[in-house]
Amino acid sequence: MPRLLMIKTTSLGDVIHNLPVITDIKAAFPNMEIDWVVEESFADIPRLHPGVDQVITVAVRRWRKHLFQASTWREIRNLRHHLRARPYNYIIDTQGLLKSALIGWQATGAYHGQDSASARESWAAAFYQHRHPVARNQHAVTRNRELTAHALGYTIPSSAPDYGITASSPDPALRLPAHYVVGLHATSRDSKLWPEENWITLGNTLHQQGFTLALPWGNANEQARAQRIASAIPAGMVLPRLSLNALAAVIAHGHAAIGVDTGLVHLAAALNLPTVAIYTDTDPKLTGVFAHDKNKVRNLGGQGQIPDVETVLKALAQITSKK
Repeated sequence: MPRLLMIKTTSLGDVIHNLPVITDIKAAFPNMEIDWVVEESFADIPRLHPGVDQVITVAVRRWRKHLFQASTWREIRNLRHHLRARPYNYIIDTQGLLKSALIGWQATGAYHGQDSASARESWAAAFYQHRHPVARNQHAVTRNRELTAHALGYTIPSSAPDYGITASSPDPALRLPAHYVVGLHATSRDSKLWPEENWITLGNTLHQQGFTLALPWGNANEQARAQRIASAIPAGMVLPRLSLNALAAVIAHGHAAIGVDTGLVHLAAALNLPTVAIYTDTDPKLTGVFAHDKNKVRNLGGQGQIPDVETVLKALAQITSKK
């Protein structure tokens, strides 16, 4: 039985964008065994896909902070031993970074990646045995699917991406309201945030329509923002801090999701939930939400643009009208 090692470690959005590749591979090679190397904090995502046999975690972010600790080097040695203990027919690095290329280089098998003109970091290509050109002016999902098709020798799919994931039911202890919209307000850069007053206006309008705005968070600053927004909205709900798996369950069972440029908004689209993505500092043409059903998503805004509440509500009505 053929074995494949997939390298896609970070970030959350990038990991989610790689899920359709697994579906493509299993369609072309149903018996392919697939292992996936991913950063430990994002390991819940590939575990959601039934086509992934084993998830191998790395902790590059944590290792960098504790480079001189013996435990760090012990974990790195264990990873290298684990990767070399099992030979693979194929190794594919869809990340295209020096750090990901070095991880895959530890394994045994035919190593595939983007050529130097295509990779996000050109030096990464030096570690691949087989280098493939992949146009950079395409959406990340399309680039991943194209690279993998080149590596395994099947026709590049023209179908809509199938993320292949489902989520479990939310924990009853959360006591979620019957009708809620998930508000994904947090992101990695302040320049990508949507103004809090817009979230408050949105939440008040949703309340009038019979929906609760449910707000997740991942750190103290995000929690404080969620509390400020919720306190200004009747029945606004600040969720407890949740694992990715638990949050996926909450997102999947909502009425819809509205979010800024963050990995979680891509998770909502991957779960086939009606999703409005708000962009204020990045280009959605390359990294916007890209769903299996394009009628269920809307990408709004762009660099230097801040969509208003009315535009967001109109988009939400359009994608939920046939739900």
